[in-house]
Amino acid sequence: MLQKILYNFDIAIEAIQRNKLRAFLTSLGIIFGVASVIAMLAIGTGAQEEVLKQMQLLGTNNVIIKPVVEQYEGIVGDGDGDESQKFSPGLSLHDLESIKNVMPEVEYLSPEIIFETNFIRNARMRSGKIVGVNDEYFSINNFNIEEGVNFNREQIVGSEPVCIIGNDVKTKFFAGEDPIGKQIKVGNIWLKVVGVLKKKDLSTESIESLGIRNYNLDIFLPATTILLRFKNRALVTKDDLAPSVGGGRMVIIGGPDQEEEGGSDAKNYHQLDKLVVRVTDSRYSVSVAEVLSRMLKRRHNGVVDFEIIVPEQLLQQEQRTKRIFNIVLSSIASISLIVGGIGIMNIMLASVVERYREIGVRMAVGAQKKDIELQFLTEALAISITGGVIGIILGMAFSTAIELTAGIATIVTPISIFISFGVALVIGVVFGYFPAKRAAQQDPVHALRHE
Repeated sequence: MLQKILYNFDIAIEAIQRNKLRAFLTSLGIIFGVASVIAMLAIGTGAQEEVLKQMQLLGTNNVIIKPVVEQYEGIVGDGDGDESQKFSPGLSLHDLESIKNVMPEVEYLSPEIIFETNFIRNARMRSGKIVGVNDEYFSINNFNIEEGVNFNREQIVGSEPVCIIGNDVKTKFFAGEDPIGKQIKVGNIWLKVVGVLKKKDLSTESIESLGIRNYNLDIFLPATTILLRFKNRALVTKDDLAPSVGGGRMVIIGGPDQEEEGGSDAKNYHQLDKLVVRVTDSRYSVSVAEVLSRMLKRRHNGVVDFEIIVPEQLLQQEQRTKRIFNIVLSSIASISLIVGGIGIMNIMLASVVERYREIGVRMAVGAQKKDIELQFLTEALAISITGGVIGIILGMAFSTAIELTAGIATIVTPISIFISFGVALVIGVVFGYFPAKRAAQQDPVHALRHE
C-alpha cells in the first residue's frame, strides 16, 4: 500500500511540475489562508500574554483597596436628624490591623502612602515619590532586594528614618558607590539607606494602562515613618474644623442643598493611599473582597469611601474578551482557506478534463478506479501540503513584521501552526475528493478516444 501511495505521489509531483504556474496559483488560497490564521492567532496570543504580564504586576492573588475622596464636603446643618451626614475616619492603619486580626485567608497585608517630594544628595536633586509601606510590601509585589535588607520590626515600630531605594535612584545618586548605610535627603528629612531594590522592568504600556508607577524611581519608607515625620492626613487640624462640627469630620454623602465650603475640591482625609491584601489562594479573592467590603463599610459608619479591585476578576474578563477576539480573527482568516479549497477543486476539475487520455491509458494497462482516485487525491494533497508549508513560513514572517512595524506583541505557538496546517490538509482532501472521484468514474474507452 505504501509503495502504491509513493508511486501516485511521484505522478502527482510530475503533474505539478508540468504546470508549475497553475499549481502555484492554485495554492495561493491555501498559502495566504494558513499565513493569515497563524498571524491572527499570533496577535491574539500576544495580546493574552500582555494581559497576563500586566495582571502579574497587580498580583492575581491580591485584593486592592483604594480610598475614594467624596465630592461633597460642607458644614453640618442644624438638623440633627439628617441621616445623609456621616462621619468616616477614612482608610487607615487601624483598618489594616482589623483585617489582619479577622481574615484567616490573608497571607500578606501592606499599606501604601504616597507623597511627591524632592531627593537631594551631593548637590544633585530630582523630584520623586516616597512610598510608605511595611515589611510585607515587597513580598506582595514580588520585589527582590538586591542589596541590603528589608525593614525590621524595630524600624517600623520606632518610625526610624530609614529607606529602601529603587534601582534608578541608586544609579542617579549613588553611582559607583555602595549606598547601604549612606544618607539621602528626602524633603527636609535625612534618611539612611538600608536596601536597594532589584531593577523591575516595566513597559510604557503597562504603566499607562494599569496606572502603576515606575517603582525603580521611588524611595520606600516604613509607613509609620511617613506618618510621623512627613504628613498624616488623618490628623485633624484647625483648618479642617467646621464651626458646627465640634472637632469631628463630616463627609456629606448626599444633600445638594447643603452649602459647600472651599469650592468643589474634596479634601483627602484618608491616612492611606492604598491597602493591598494578598490572599493565600486566588480562589478566595472574590469572597475575601466581599467580606472586606462589608467590614470596611461597618468600620466607616456606613460611608462607602473606598473601592475594592480584584485583579483576578479583571484577568478573567480580559482573557474571555481576548478569547472571543481570537475566535473572530481565526474565523475570518479561515475563509481564505475555504476559498483556497474551492480553487483547488476548480483547477483539479479542469485538470481531469485535460487528462482524459492519460486516465484512459492508465486504465487500459490495468489501473483500477481506486488507483486513479488516489492519483488525483494525492495531487490535491500535494498542492495543499506545499501551500501549507509556504503559508507557515509566510505567517511567521507576517507575525514578525507586525511586531516590528506596529509595535504589537505577537507569539507564534506550535498549536497555531498545527491547527492551520491540519486544516489546510483537510481542505485539500475534502475539495480534492470530488475531482478524484470524477476522474475514477471515467469510461476507459471514451477516455482513450478523447482529443
